[in-house]
Amino acid sequence: MNYDIDWIDAFTDIPFGGNGCAVVHNSAGLSDERCISLVRETSLVECSFTSPSTIADFRVRYFLYNREIPFAGHPTLATVASLHHRGLIGDGTVILETKAGLVPVKIDDGLITMTQIAPNFGAYVPATLVAPIGTISVRDIVHQPRLVSTGLQFCVCVVKDRATLEAVRLDTVALRAYFDYLELQEGNAMEPFWITQFGATSDGDSYSRLLLTPPGPLEDPFTGSATGAMAAYLWSEGLIEKPAFIAEQGHGMGRPGKALVEVLGARDAITGVAVSGRAHVLFSGNLYL
Repeated sequence: MNYDIDWIDAFTDIPFGGNGCAVVHNSAGLSDERCISLVRETSLVECSFTSPSTIADFRVRYFLYNREIPFAGHPTLATVASLHHRGLIGDGTVILETKAGLVPVKIDDGLITMTQIAPNFGAYVPATLVAPIGTISVRDIVHQPRLVSTGLQFCVCVVKDRATLEAVRLDTVALRAYFDYLELQEGNAMEPFWITQFGATSDGDSYSRLLLTPPGPLEDPFTGSATGAMAAYLWSEGLIEKPAFIAEQGHGMGRPGKALVEVLGARDAITGVAVSGRAHVLFSGNLYL
């Protein structure tokens, strides 16, 4: 079988910036095993797969190197950029069917804005449990971590400064203890999302890292779904004065990415999170399977 495929760098407007994603079109017939094999072949963190939808404009599935996940941020941006590149959509709003729900995405002169679903706030997590995962001190964590999802669940953890963030290293034994404590299935939960409220550049308001479990890629260059969860957390916890800010990630990997973020609704009644960024079409071609 022959499938159209695009390689998109999301949350950037330059080649090799932000986070890469391969978007495979009209791929409803692909098995989970085939989708996972493609992710492994590309060495990307995630790939997305589109197909027709009966309830939205397109259906999108998202795969990591070992499983399907209900939602992913940078692949959503990449998917819409790919659809636009191929002339399948124009500027305006497109509705995507995902396993996390319907996600409206607007494209306007190259700026792509996805409105992630209203956050689901989970349990607060003891800092004594989270700190060992990143091999940092409990004193380095400045606010109590919490489980938050705007389509995909993360434990949002705010650390005191950029130096601490750069020092984070993943301890998989501590991560296993974290999953066990929270009674989370490792395949259905993500690693902690580490952030500091100091950007990588002078115009950034936050800087983040997501370290990943081997044997897949060891770090995610830019995590759009976690950025939405982070924004909801910061706004609801009173850690930001305004609901709109600039989020940065990936600079330490040589893949700088940037998103414009706006939390929608009052601190105690958030209705969604708008996450905006640009994308660069790196190459297009055909996938033969």
